[in-house]
Amino acid sequence: MSRSVSSVSSSRSGSFFAKLLAILSVAVTIVLVDSVSAEAEAANSKYAGIVVDAKTGNVLYSENADRLQYPASLTKMMTLYMTFEALEQGRIRLDTPVPFSAHAAAQAPTKLGVRAGGTITVEQGILGLVTLSANDAATALGEMLGGGSEDRFGQLMTAKAHALGMTRTTYRNANGLPNTAQMTTARDQARLGIALRQHFPQYYGYFSTRAFKFGTRTIRSHNRLVGSVAGVDGIKTGYTRAAGFNLVSSVQLDGKSIVGVVLGGVSGPARDAQMRNLIAAYLPKASSRGGSSALIAQAAPAPAMIETPEPVQPQKVQQKTQPQMAKTITAAQQPVSATVADLSLPHKGPLPDAREVAGTEVAYAETTQSKSDNPLVAQPMPAPTKVKTTTFKQQASVPAPKPSEQDDAGVDNVTTASTSPTSAGAASSGNGPAGWVVQVGVSPSRQMAMDLLDSAKTKGGKALASAKPFAVAYGAGGDQLYRARFGGFDDQRDAVNACKALKKAGVKCWAAAQ
Repeated sequence: MSRSVSSVSSSRSGSFFAKLLAILSVAVTIVLVDSVSAEAEAANSKYAGIVVDAKTGNVLYSENADRLQYPASLTKMMTLYMTFEALEQGRIRLDTPVPFSAHAAAQAPTKLGVRAGGTITVEQGILGLVTLSANDAATALGEMLGGGSEDRFGQLMTAKAHALGMTRTTYRNANGLPNTAQMTTARDQARLGIALRQHFPQYYGYFSTRAFKFGTRTIRSHNRLVGSVAGVDGIKTGYTRAAGFNLVSSVQLDGKSIVGVVLGGVSGPARDAQMRNLIAAYLPKASSRGGSSALIAQAAPAPAMIETPEPVQPQKVQQKTQPQMAKTITAAQQPVSATVADLSLPHKGPLPDAREVAGTEVAYAETTQSKSDNPLVAQPMPAPTKVKTTTFKQQASVPAPKPSEQDDAGVDNVTTASTSPTSAGAASSGNGPAGWVVQVGVSPSRQMAMDLLDSAKTKGGKALASAKPFAVAYGAGGDQLYRARFGGFDDQRDAVNACKALKKAGVKCWAAAQ
């Protein structure tokens, strides 16, 4: 009997140790794979990377950060910036139909696969870009916002990039498919990543989308770090043969915030491993000061699955039914006022090998290391791109402005997250009280903006008792819009608390330094 018990005990013990050894073996294998991936990146001549403290603007790490390289599908970050700007200006809505031309429908995969003559909503386009990195949807959005021309949209993208301080970036298309003239740098992409989060907190939550329903398809995100690395809330992957595997990642954790960029990775797994290494190495070195967590726009976690309406197929294009509005993701809290990068950049830099590319697409990126003490100087948000407002019908496009020297240099004096009128022809009665403000919306008329403020004040209670409502106009002529704001707050804390009170009452808002 004792032998039998001893035998069973020994058998169980042996089974336990066998399982333990198996688990340890898997863990060691994972560590070795990450190590090999990181070493592969370190030896990669195409690699460039940077890590920026998003609260202070300090560069925590950089390597080849100013070398010109191909952005691949990181290009779609600017396409999304332009889309968010058009949404904020009221030129389009999330349920506005986006028509697909033959040119858009013919783009190389990865794509949604909408046929020429069909339409999707703006929100479906946004989701298609942040998850699948859909080239056809990017082109369709670009054509709509560029007055029917993707080339035109590329000029507008470049003008906006320069206004943001991305002085070494040139765009030629909306999706990032190969074009030897389309160039950027790791530093410029970090600048754009920070600008997206700070300037459009109400839309930034889209970047953390894990999957969405498109018709009968379930489309899952290419960004494997979202949901697998603590604190990562976006932003974008990219790949072409000439560019390599690219990645921009935003991380917010324990009161710290960084944006990392990896360009030219040798593979998707190597890129992901490198970004994990950068996050682990440099997030602890980021500042937890330079502002509270309210200083940087915080995005609400995206739902695991977002459902959107069925795309409109070509045979239905002539129908006069309006697309159903899909669910929207909004920021969970007020943004604002950290610096958007503006570094001392060299006037010239080496060009990457301009190899012709047969295959294209979208996906990933990679990085290495080196420290820099270069500070990021405050760079304001550029003035909105001026576009004539058009009543949208199906198949309609938004007329685009001509980019000019003013577009390239038209940077306003606001620290972050809000814009002020441009020096050329913007109508305004003044920017209102100095200091911290709370914005509750944008309206097409001053009276509507004041009505919005009156309604919000009744819901804000004591937090808004001494607040001063005012409307700030921007744009000119038929393009003029009014930002509805409360001013008169003594400091950031009062503005943030007022915004929290409004949100509890169901009013969307954000706080900013005027």
